[in-house]
Amino acid sequence: MYNPSPLRYPGGKGKTYDYIKQLITYNNCSCYIEPFAGGAGVALKLLLNGDVNRIIINDYDRAIFAFWHSVLYETDALIDLIIKTPITMECWYQQKEIQNQKETSPLLALGFSTLFLNRTNRSGILKGGVIGGKQQNGKYKMDCRFPKDKIIKKIKIISEFKDFIKVENMDALDFIDEKILKTRNSFTFFDPPYFSKGPSLYTNFYTEKDHIELSKKIKTKLRNRKWIVTYDMCDPIKKMYKNLDYIEFYLTYTVQLKTQGKEYMFFSKKTIVPREQAIPLKLVTNS
Repeated sequence: MYNPSPLRYPGGKGKTYDYIKQLITYNNCSCYIEPFAGGAGVALKLLLNGDVNRIIINDYDRAIFAFWHSVLYETDALIDLIIKTPITMECWYQQKEIQNQKETSPLLALGFSTLFLNRTNRSGILKGGVIGGKQQNGKYKMDCRFPKDKIIKKIKIISEFKDFIKVENMDALDFIDEKILKTRNSFTFFDPPYFSKGPSLYTNFYTEKDHIELSKKIKTKLRNRKWIVTYDMCDPIKKMYKNLDYIEFYLTYTVQLKTQGKEYMFFSKKTIVPREQAIPLKLVTNS
């Protein structure tokens, strides 16, 4: 399955594209929103395929925001950095240092650093170790996930759609108030950091209190809006989103080794949901 995003990302949300497309069609939405964009693979695919007219992607992590800002507004400079920067351990250490100063680093430098580490670290995790180890004596070397020509091609395609893409760098709670509530005919896909494994995967992970606050905000402020929320399956999350329709489905993760995890997908009361037989996801059954 083609992924239009230049970024590798934990999880396998790209697998949900067919179902998200179906939901958007059923609910007659023209604007698609991701408050936790990350690699934004589903958002980009929906836009590039003409399933929606515009997308709004947001990420509170300044490093991720810097990458998308660079793709859209400093395209040529970003591509030039990709072409000219050698994929070496010396450069890896330099990019790590930029991440250590990410709140003050220029957006272009930070955006390229995000791409470099995403493509050279294990599983695409910015805080992870380098592919092949620091001595580069592993089976795979650090450049094995860095096909420059393909990445540049993806960036050029995305930049051609920049008039239909809005990128934000906001806390999700503020993003709901200041952006989502001001849209029309929109469909929002909330994909927060995993509840159980979030701290090991993300630089901006959520505490249990954060997850609770988000659930309350979504259910109250967006009660008349169309949205879904996905999470790793666990009892605290099920309790937070009780009284909402949901499905349980399998998703293939790519962190370290490919594993199959179970996830929830909760639906707002305003969302029209296809009959279960029509859902193009591998559903969890009790049989």
